[in-house]
Amino acid sequence: MKRKDLILLLWVSLGTAMFFFLFFNAEKTFYNFLITLLISVMYSFVIGIGNGVISDFLDRKFPWSETTRTRGILSIISIIVSNFILVYFCNYMNFVVIQKSATAEVFFSNKYGLTNWFMINIALLISAFLHAKGFVDELKKTSKKEVVEQKLIAKSANAQFESLKNQLDPHFLFNSLNVLSSLIDENPQQAQKFTSSMSKIYRYVLEQKDKELVTVQDEIEFAKTYCELLKTRFEDSVEFTFEVHKDDYRKYVVPLSLQLLLENCIKHNFATSSRPLTIKIFSDHDTLCIENNLQVREQIKESSGIGLANIVQRYSLLTKRNVFIEKSGDYFKVKLPVLVSKPNVVSIQPEDKDKAYERAQKRVKEIKSFYANLISYCIVIPFLILLNLLTNPKHIWFYFPMLGWGIGLAAHGVSVFAIGKNWEDRKIREILEKQNQQ
Repeated sequence: MKRKDLILLLWVSLGTAMFFFLFFNAEKTFYNFLITLLISVMYSFVIGIGNGVISDFLDRKFPWSETTRTRGILSIISIIVSNFILVYFCNYMNFVVIQKSATAEVFFSNKYGLTNWFMINIALLISAFLHAKGFVDELKKTSKKEVVEQKLIAKSANAQFESLKNQLDPHFLFNSLNVLSSLIDENPQQAQKFTSSMSKIYRYVLEQKDKELVTVQDEIEFAKTYCELLKTRFEDSVEFTFEVHKDDYRKYVVPLSLQLLLENCIKHNFATSSRPLTIKIFSDHDTLCIENNLQVREQIKESSGIGLANIVQRYSLLTKRNVFIEKSGDYFKVKLPVLVSKPNVVSIQPEDKDKAYERAQKRVKEIKSFYANLISYCIVIPFLILLNLLTNPKHIWFYFPMLGWGIGLAAHGVSVFAIGKNWEDRKIREILEKQNQQ
């Protein structure tokens, strides 16, 4: 237990001792006050430290955040067993050892049964309150930690995604200018035509680079236009084939992925009229494939790896499905996952923030209401028990408010912490995540 917990137990002991000394002690002497204080300290520290040690042990072995159900069951069992033993020990020390108002045989007889039962219930109520407080503290700590982690993940993923997208502009422009530079010397008229077509393609790059996903149809149309530019330079040295199913046109892929893969094909393979480079783009189940016959050219310098690595990383940020790469002695193939739907990326608008704040306020009010109810129960029920036992011990009536209010309190706790909007939100998120992984 922490130092502040021990100080709290000391203040509780002092307050309890003052209460019993002033209202239940006929002879108000200093000696009687010391005896009352001793008894109060014994009860507070034995029961408090005992429950604290058990709670700390359960926190280490069965944290609320990881094994909520198991921890809840163990907490209930430990509260009942430990308080039964601790209260009997304290009562035995009080009545038999300190005050010597009863012998051991009398203490364990029915005469002290009601007293022991009353003290056990008081201890159970206090222990239940402390365990509930520990649960909520752990819940707040875990929720805060998860929020911070999710914010860091979101910021990191967003920064990484922006960095990857910003690679596209210079990468595309650099390769296009290289092609244009070659055409100016070889065929000025084709260079002029290439420049006109390149402006159209670059407009598409600017429009699509900020998008996370584009339709297969848009990407195929762009790839065909880009292939025409490549044909302008390489003529019959390069052949292109498109065999994409119409059913896949409304599905989604990462933007400019085909353009980057086409560049890789040209960059890493030689192409001549006698040995043309054949590039095929086709559908294969739930993937979009680009395949070329392998005619590896000698690399003067090591490849930067921007193209394929860019595609792999952007897919990893959007889906759990992987980009597959196949290579043999005759061909090189890349399979791009085709997604049925776009990821559900929720951007928080000002009105959404207001709604989130309202929901948070409502949630806080619900939790405060439950704890006000719990504290009232822990104060009023012992008072009613004491009132019943002092005024009419033969007619026990405090069972009715204790059980009725207890059932209502349990239902209140279940509605606040177990079943409610949080359960619905979690279920909605699970369904959306499954759809995104398709």
